[in-house]
Amino acid sequence: MKICTFNVNSVRAREELLLKWLEKRGTDIDVLCLQEIKVTDDKFPRQAFESLGYQCTVFGQQRYNGVAVCSKEGAQQVVTGFGDENWDQQKRIMHCRIGEVTVVNVYAPHGDLRGSEKYIYKQKWYRYFLEYLQRNFSPSDPLVVVGDLNVALEDLDVHDPKLLEDTVCTMPEERRWLQDVLDWGLVDSFRHLNPDAQSFTWWDYVGGAIWQDKGMRIDYILCSKPLAEKMAEVEVDLWPRRRRTPKPSDHAPVILSLNL
Repeated sequence: MKICTFNVNSVRAREELLLKWLEKRGTDIDVLCLQEIKVTDDKFPRQAFESLGYQCTVFGQQRYNGVAVCSKEGAQQVVTGFGDENWDQQKRIMHCRIGEVTVVNVYAPHGDLRGSEKYIYKQKWYRYFLEYLQRNFSPSDPLVVVGDLNVALEDLDVHDPKLLEDTVCTMPEERRWLQDVLDWGLVDSFRHLNPDAQSFTWWDYVGGAIWQDKGMRIDYILCSKPLAEKMAEVEVDLWPRRRRTPKPSDHAPVILSLNL
């Protein structure tokens, strides 16, 4: 099974790019998890994905946020949101069963300067997200948590640790919030398979950052320990990001191959 996470920064703006990319890969991805789709469920381009053999479940929001799972095998037991009206004003999470694997698709808040309203929201969101995992799953489940988590976990995950020290996505407390999620019982697939490698998943649009590889690794595929034993390969596919036209997302997709 190949599982992919991709923050597309508007699925409608990126539709042509996505289809070209999937066709270029020979539609080898079995489960495609999208974040920041920025569209309501009824405006999601289902037919385009269906033409490539995918079935899509969507939890969308106009102009902001939103997540979707497109899979070759239909998703079962789909649950959208946290199940809390307050937290689900922002559409950021969904989970479903695909075969024997439960997939949680997440778009974590970006946050902002320490002490700001967005910073406090991110802090509370991460706490609530951990409680959501504890309520709904066990570390012994065949579980994959994917998405844009908006935290660069280690200095190795940013292009210039000194320049970016204690900035949004690298603050020590943000790293602790994500580490708490991992400590619950998840394994970072990229770092597990590539202990010393530096590879990024996000680059600013400004200043040609992608061409200088001045990026951050903030997109993850996390596996429970039963699935960690079955991880074969993980890759960051730069082709969709190294485009001038159609305009790319500021993220690149991450793909994990599991030997199930």
